[in-house]
Amino acid sequence: MKTILETSRLLLREFAPEDAESLARVICDAETMRYYPHPFDRAAADEWIARNLRRYQEHGHGLWAMVLKESGETIGDCGITLQSADGELLPEIGYHLRRDCWGKGLATGAARGCRDWGFANLPGDFLISLIRPENQPSWRVAERNGMTIWKQVVHSGMPHNVYRIDRQTWERLQKKRPASTAGHRSSPR
Repeated sequence: MKTILETSRLLLREFAPEDAESLARVICDAETMRYYPHPFDRAAADEWIARNLRRYQEHGHGLWAMVLKESGETIGDCGITLQSADGELLPEIGYHLRRDCWGKGLATGAARGCRDWGFANLPGDFLISLIRPENQPSWRVAERNGMTIWKQVVHSGMPHNVYRIDRQTWERLQKKRPASTAGHRSSPR
């Protein structure tokens, strides 16, 4: 289980099959997944992990297990996957967090770490997040991550806003960032 990046409170690492029970507490929860077509079942947690293990091999990235440093507990996932937006595969920062951990800045910290990792390790000029317009908590994370709405698309049969941050905006944010908040490390693949 390779650690990909670290924030002040989190480790993001590659998933392992034994993370399935912890992940199921997130993706099988109807409230957490209310902006998806449906919550997943327990078997889907195994497939979710298997799909990300394939992504690591094929692309060098995927969704990573979000682990609380303090307890070692897996509380969700965050990472970069390739998602279709208007027929084009684009690098998307995605995140799913266990409901009892909402409102504590954990998704924002993980998304920022993934944003920084993406610009440090991927060749593209921008990153996106696909978010349902009514999913206010997720679009707030995207906005705190420096993203703005770029366009609207239909993804998985539902309308989504495509939030985007480009490399130039990220570089400006890095220059404004106080040294004390720059505390995460990334390990390239």
